[in-house]
Amino acid sequence: MVIDSLNLKRSDMSFFKNSFYAKISVVFLLLILFLGSSLAYLSMKSSLMFVDETRQKVNKELASDMAVEFQPYLMDMIDVDNIRKRIEYLKGINPQVDIYLLSSGGMIKGSFLGEEPDSKLSLTTVDTTPLDQFLNGAELPILGQDPLNPSIHKPFSVSTISIMGEEGCYLYVILGGKQYDETAAMLAESYILKNSMIGLSLMLAVTLLLGLLIFRWLTHRLRRMTTAVTAFEHGQLERRVDVNSSDEIGLLGSSFNQMADTLVANMDEIKQVDKLRRELIANVSHDLRSPLASIQGYLETIQQKDKTLSESDRSKYYDIVLRNTRRLGNLIAELFELSKLDAKNVQPDLEPVSIAELAQDVVVQFQPQAQNKNISLKAVLPDEPLSLVKADIALMERAISNLIDNAIKNTPEGGTVTITPQKENNRVSVKISDTGIGIPEEHIARIFDRFYQTDSSRSNESGVGLGLSIAQKILELHGSRLSVESVMNKGTTFSFSLNSYSS
Repeated sequence: MVIDSLNLKRSDMSFFKNSFYAKISVVFLLLILFLGSSLAYLSMKSSLMFVDETRQKVNKELASDMAVEFQPYLMDMIDVDNIRKRIEYLKGINPQVDIYLLSSGGMIKGSFLGEEPDSKLSLTTVDTTPLDQFLNGAELPILGQDPLNPSIHKPFSVSTISIMGEEGCYLYVILGGKQYDETAAMLAESYILKNSMIGLSLMLAVTLLLGLLIFRWLTHRLRRMTTAVTAFEHGQLERRVDVNSSDEIGLLGSSFNQMADTLVANMDEIKQVDKLRRELIANVSHDLRSPLASIQGYLETIQQKDKTLSESDRSKYYDIVLRNTRRLGNLIAELFELSKLDAKNVQPDLEPVSIAELAQDVVVQFQPQAQNKNISLKAVLPDEPLSLVKADIALMERAISNLIDNAIKNTPEGGTVTITPQKENNRVSVKISDTGIGIPEEHIARIFDRFYQTDSSRSNESGVGLGLSIAQKILELHGSRLSVESVMNKGTTFSFSLNSYSS
């Protein structure tokens, strides 16, 4: 139980460390804390600046008024007693002030402290830059040095004055004195400021809570997406992400779904290719083994019965061996030709070609084969001359030959095979039709796959299903494709079209 508890804690820590929600929540929390601290600091600072500005504006002329009262007592000497009397008289103006007499360079020549007269000064010279700014009408508040506490700058009032004949001296009045510190402390503990801080804290807390809930809602879609991706990774290939928005996360989900569909399609294609590869091995093995076994058997017979064989039997056996040898040669040649077409090592040499003449030549070549099966083979030509087409004559002859050979093999005795070239807009179309057995509908989509045969019985005269594949590849090199229409027990029509030649 202790180990399970430790593992659970480690799992929670790992989730917190790796979770996007946890990371974004921590960042948001830090931002809220920074924002709250900044607002609290700015609120306090603004309040103090408001007090300073108000006090300084209200007492802006205080030093000028005092300078008029003190000037008679500063002519030959600093008459401290009379100045103190005047200060006592002027307490009604602002009793909580500290008054300093400064030379033009800022050196303290005299001080009159309002609350603690016996306090020791920490400065002997005051920076006059803020004083000059005040006298030049700069924007308030302006804070100056407090000789009693140099670390704190306070609001002041200042006026020029003449001290014992020295012009350009300053009457420097620190507003508030010790009361300034008490006021600042009071302001810090003010119920208004406290309530403001409480309100600000509540707003920040609500914002934080709402932000965390919104982040959780937003990252929930990411977690669902992660679950779907993980399931797909572990073999659940049907899993997809539910996409119900068009934002960035929705686009990411759509992209994953498209990628998954592509991967599944590619896997299906790989499985199909692997199946075709196995069929290739089986088909090629069969087509190689059968003629080789026949050749080997007849040669062994000739060798064993050489002296007893009649000339007619010997000639018959040689014919069979020769026929099987040619069959092997044709098979190997087709495999080699298809491999070159697949590797795109064949580039057509396009030239003007008359399809009508080419169709007639191919028909003449296959007439003997058609007559042996009592099949009517003919070329049906249009009355008007056809345009020339752009084609490689050797490759095009091979493609048409494969189609006619396929038609003759699948047409029973007494049937008909026709090749019909005709004009079709700016192209010339070619149709090869037969009255053969037809192609089952479920096989039509795959008849151009290499080594695919609709007849699984595989007669000895059948090839290995390369003829239509080679024809399709050749037509693709010419920017065309084979199409097929077939009706069972009525016949099949293969068709394609080529661009007309224009010089």
